Amino acid sequence: MTARVVVVGLGPGGADLVAPRALDALRRAPALVRTARHPAVDELRRAGVVLEPLDAIYDAAPDLDAAYTAIAARVLDLARERGEVVYAVPGSPGIAERAVGLLRRAADAGEVAIEVIPGLSFADLAWARLGVDPMATGARVIDGRDLANAAGLGGAMLIAQCDTRFVLSDVKLALLDALSADAEVVVLQRLGLPDEVVTRVALEDLDRAVEPDHLTTLFVDTGAAAVAGEVARLVALAEVLRGPDGCPWDAEQTHRSLVRYLLEEAYETVETLEALPIEAPAGDPDLDAYARLEDELGDVLFQVVFHSILAAEAGAFTFADVARGIHDKLVRRHPHVFGEVEVAGSEEVLANWEVIKQQEKGTASIVDGISPALPSTLYALKLFRKAATVGLAPVDRAAALADLDAAATRLRDAPGVTASDEDPAVGDLLAAAVAVARAEGVDAESALRAWAGRFRDTFRAAEALAAARGTTLGALGPEAARDLWRRAASAG
Repeated sequence: MTARVVVVGLGPGGADLVAPRALDALRRAPALVRTARHPAVDELRRAGVVLEPLDAIYDAAPDLDAAYTAIAARVLDLARERGEVVYAVPGSPGIAERAVGLLRRAADAGEVAIEVIPGLSFADLAWARLGVDPMATGARVIDGRDLANAAGLGGAMLIAQCDTRFVLSDVKLALLDALSADAEVVVLQRLGLPDEVVTRVALEDLDRAVEPDHLTTLFVDTGAAAVAGEVARLVALAEVLRGPDGCPWDAEQTHRSLVRYLLEEAYETVETLEALPIEAPAGDPDLDAYARLEDELGDVLFQVVFHSILAAEAGAFTFADVARGIHDKLVRRHPHVFGEVEVAGSEEVLANWEVIKQQEKGTASIVDGISPALPSTLYALKLFRKAATVGLAPVDRAAALADLDAAATRLRDAPGVTASDEDPAVGDLLAAAVAVARAEGVDAESALRAWAGRFRDTFRAAEALAAARGTTLGALGPEAARDLWRRAASAG
């Protein structure tokens, strides 16, 4: 006999909002419930309904995608074991329930039979309280935890799952692209319960004036303005360029063929960054330098969009997935901001970051993720940063300078430098120089590049002085060439 899953909706409030057919299914056999944090769960238990909560899966999973995958797997395993299992979800099974989507896929693949018993959705109550007809207004329901998929959307929007201040901040920042700071947002909380609250706040106060919970939803109307509309336009443009009536050059590109352009744009962006005042963004802004930076950042962003479009064509991921992925990664790696972890300073932040990163990637060593293809100074700097998190690298100026002096002494005392590129004496000296740069708060790669730029400019100036004498540096003797070099350097 094929295993069977019956999915029921608990509605948005108390047990009085659970549909009779769903109640019948719940009373027929023990049921799994996605979360015990639902107002109907305790009432149903008191009425004799057996419910096994799956909240522990949330606690163990690294992210929501993993949680929903594990929940669906648990439901399927029990269905195979028992023959039939009832799975209860908040609201309606057809709205914002990723695990239900996974169960439907399993049913489509013939792994299980599925019956879905609809429930009253939080959206139904919200539309009623707001007096909004979504069919007449085109209003949408959006996941507050997944705003990347809202890019380019506008008009009336019901924003669900606004259960933390972080989500409220995220929503506020996204909406500020389309609305003024004093625009009105309707906050709907605990709909269908005795302590139901519907309030209105200014957008700028959203994450300060509202105390969110797992039953908090927002309503806003952006009119003709779109959320993150410029990003959506850029992605749409890239899709047009790749399309059948687009640009032949864009249509020919592959991930590999675009590598050189990503490198070029990255290096050009670095050049514009180094042209900014060293204290930027503090101090008076150099608007011309910032204009050049804006242009270069746009070029880099387009490379990210382009690769995302190619990945979407392969069925791998989309630009929204990229944005969501880095968003969720930053949340995970900042538990001192979005969790309960306390830190004394930036050193503890970096140490925690490395531990979390190693756990995420499942690597045996914290240095496993550093690419040896990096420029050598950057490679060495990253190794020092990793080592510093476990106390194995000099962290202050005095210790770094002592290592540099020791390396220079070893090189002077060595019988001679070998012809090998791997000569340890020279490598120790260069690594020590990188460590000094790190202790001074200077990026060694940028510092060496800046030195090379000054060297190049001085060389050209010396060539110009030689040309003014009707000769070239190469035609002069070493002493005369050095004299012109010193003059060019002092003039610079």
